[in-house]
Amino acid sequence: MFLNKKKVILAISVSSLIFFSIVNQVKSQEIRVVDGDTIHLNGEKIRFSGIDTPELKQTCIKEGVTNPCGVTAKEMLIEKISDNKVECSSEGKDRYKRTLADCFVNGESLSTYLVRSGYAFAYRRYSKKYIPDEDYAKANQIGMWNMKFQYPWDYRRKN
Repeated sequence: MFLNKKKVILAISVSSLIFFSIVNQVKSQEIRVVDGDTIHLNGEKIRFSGIDTPELKQTCIKEGVTNPCGVTAKEMLIEKISDNKVECSSEGKDRYKRTLADCFVNGESLSTYLVRSGYAFAYRRYSKKYIPDEDYAKANQIGMWNMKFQYPWDYRRKN
């Protein structure tokens, strides 16, 4: 009888540990998209490393029509994330104390998605990782590549 009680207590303890471990993994995320390349994830400000998206006030021109390309980049990111879990791989901090990271939804890099969609650029000053994705978008005239635009770093310098 005493041995059975030990087994029951052990089984309950192990089950409790497994349950709380799963609950902690499944708990909901608090996420806010700031712009095309910056999110707040559970209170941490994360800047996607190696890419640069247009600023929110930045516009592009296609066939004489103004396009809010900075807002479009943010909306694309919001839509891509949707209700999915975001997982980020930290690569350090930048000079503004933001976490630099590559973030993923369902195993797909959000940075790769934005660059290949033509609404982000390979930030060559800091990384060469996304150049093939940018080359793809440019060659296929995807997103901003079929508009007149300023690179985000040039836009920031002038504004």
